[in-house]
Amino acid sequence: MERILVSACLMGRRVRYDGGAKTSSDARLAGWREEGRLVPFCPEVEGGLPTPRPAAEIEAGAGGAAVLAGAARVLAADGSDVTTHFLEGARLALSAARASGARLAVLKEGSPSCGTLSIYDGAFQGRRVPGQGVTTALLEANGVRVFTEDQIAEAATYLDTLEAGGRSL
Repeated sequence: MERILVSACLMGRRVRYDGGAKTSSDARLAGWREEGRLVPFCPEVEGGLPTPRPAAEIEAGAGGAAVLAGAARVLAADGSDVTTHFLEGARLALSAARASGARLAVLKEGSPSCGTLSIYDGAFQGRRVPGQGVTTALLEANGVRVFTEDQIAEAATYLDTLEAGGRSL
């Protein structure tokens, strides 16, 4: 059975920076949970950040790949550098994916860890720019396909392909 790494906040866990969750009501996700496919994970908490915590953004909206390369930092709204926590969380997420055999993930869009299509621009003004979070960038660089919570239908199609023995869509 294919396993799926999933943002813990989408599963109702109160791990977000504000102490809340972003529980998904998607029926497919609920079905995968019942089947025991899901591996809930919060890179920020696993990387050592508390809940709640100051909001964080990648400076200048540079994206997760730039953080992984050492060319950008993740800064909290209070000005503190939390890059090491984001890097550790990403590393641990990849480790969890590998340990469980997960080749796909459903992660929370917009997060500096889990953003897949967009992240915040680093100015703490609520503006998004195209880009990936640190965890998404590391997972995808290592062959784990990442989908947002709004792409669960696409994730299901990819899951079907994996289970049919295909390598990718």
